[in-house]
Amino acid sequence: MQMIYDSPSFCVVEFSDIEGEQHPAGGYEIVDKALRREIFIGGAQADAFRDNVRALIDSEPSVDEVDDFLSDYTGVMSQPLRLH
Repeated sequence: MQMIYDSPSFCVVEFSDIEGEQHPAGGYEIVDKALRREIFIGGAQADAFRDNVRALIDSEPSVDEVDDFLSDYTGVMSQPLRLH
């Protein structure tokens, strides 16, 4: 588990070891701090997310541009964020 992005609006954590197995794409947890919601994506969705993030990084985006990209996922965030 490694935090790969943290802004005042979003946080993204990358998981490469899921249930004791190494997965090529792993998975990503995206947290919208304002909505207090999150989503976990894995498999083919994780592959697509990783590829899109790499393309975004190549354009040397601002924090606002990265947050705008991540905001595309807020519509499917159904898990409420809870502190343990």
